[in-house]
Amino acid sequence: MSALPPAQGMNAEGAAIQVRPLDLDDPRQAAAFLALLDHYAADPMGGGTGLAPAARARLVDELRRLPHFHGALAWQRVGHGDSCDDGAAEDAVGLINCFAGFSTFAARPLLNIHDVVVRDGLRDRGIGRLLLAWAEARARKLGCCKLTLEVLANNARARAAYARAGFAPYVLDPAAGDALFLHKPL
Repeated sequence: MSALPPAQGMNAEGAAIQVRPLDLDDPRQAAAFLALLDHYAADPMGGGTGLAPAARARLVDELRRLPHFHGALAWQRVGHGDSCDDGAAEDAVGLINCFAGFSTFAARPLLNIHDVVVRDGLRDRGIGRLLLAWAEARARKLGCCKLTLEVLANNARARAAYARAGFAPYVLDPAAGDALFLHKPL
């Protein structure tokens, strides 16, 4: 991934938050990524079971091979100070996983947000907003025509956050209704 400047902000308590591209070759980042994704998978909105051991064992290596994977981690500074880049300790508190796709109607790439994770207990503090801003900046850099994502119908908190960020149901013609996300396990 080519460099993007980190998305920066402060959470509701004034702690510095930085969103930086994920480097899966860095063991600390790979471990933080797996821990956050497992945290999400263990949440009822993520399925409630955690990552399957087989998926956990292969995930980092598989993602390293995918040139269309774009991910980032949100880091929160531990302790005092204004910046996450002065060598002070920091914790990974969120992640975003995106995959490049293509819009045949626009004849341009798109970026699908596959996972947005904010550690429980730190939600509603602007971390998700910074992760979404990172994805939007990444999509613009890639020349994408749009961002897409799916969300569970009963995840009111996430749906409200996505609406605040400008996401809306996908509709080509109101008479045809909203698009639905379907899947067929193989």
